[in-house]
Amino acid sequence: MNTPDLALGAIWYIVFLFSTTCHEAAHALVAKLGGDMTAAEGGQVTLNPIPHIRRSPFGMVVMPILSFVVGGWMIGWASAPFNSAWQRQFPRRSAWMALAGPAANFTLMIVAGILIRIGLAAGYFRVPQFFQYSNLVSPANVGDPTFLTSALSILFILNLLLGTFNLLPVPPLDGHAGIMVLMPEGAAHRYLDWVQQSRNFALLGLILAWTLFDKIFQPVFFFALHTLYAGVRNG
Repeated sequence: MNTPDLALGAIWYIVFLFSTTCHEAAHALVAKLGGDMTAAEGGQVTLNPIPHIRRSPFGMVVMPILSFVVGGWMIGWASAPFNSAWQRQFPRRSAWMALAGPAANFTLMIVAGILIRIGLAAGYFRVPQFFQYSNLVSPANVGDPTFLTSALSILFILNLLLGTFNLLPVPPLDGHAGIMVLMPEGAAHRYLDWVQQSRNFALLGLILAWTLFDKIFQPVFFFALHTLYAGVRNG
C-alpha cells in the first residue's frame, strides 16, 4: 500500500470514527431523554470516540481497517446499550431512540452536501463525469484531492450508506425497532415478543440485508448524487 492509499485510509478512518460516534451518541442521547440512562451511565452520550471503541473494539478498529485493506471501503459497527424493560414499557420511545442513529447519519450527509455545494459555487469543486461509488470519494475537486475534498466526499457517501443500511427493518439493524413508532402499544409488545423469539436468526437476517443492500442502495445513491449536483454545470 503506497503513501496516497495510506493517506486516503487515514481520512476514511477519521470520517468513519466520527460518523459512527455521532450515530451511537445520538442513540444514547435520545434514550436518556426518553428515560433510559443505561448508555448515559456508560459514558456514551459523548462525541468522544473512546467509550464507543471500548465497547466495540473489533467493530470500531479492527474491522474498518481490514475492510479498507481488502476492499478499499470501510465498514464496521458499534452499539449503545439500553434497558430491555424500558423498551417494553415505552416501545415508541425505544423506536425514536433507534431512529436517532440513522437520523444523525443523514444530518451529517446533508451538512457534507451543503459544504460540497459551497465548494462548487466557489469553483473549488467540480462535478464528477461519471456517477460511481468510487469517484465521489475524490469529490470533484479541481486539481489533486485534498484532505478537505476527500473528507467531505467520504462524509457524504459513508453517512448515506450508514443511514440507509441501518434503516432496513431487519434485526439487529435500527430499522427493526424504528418501525414500532408506527405501531399501537399492544402490537409493539407482540412484535417485541416475536423479535425476542427470533433473535437466533439475527445473523441470517443481517446476511440477507447485506446481500440485498446493493440493489437497494444503488438507486438511493444515484438519487442522492443527482440531487447534490442538480443545476450545477461542469466548468
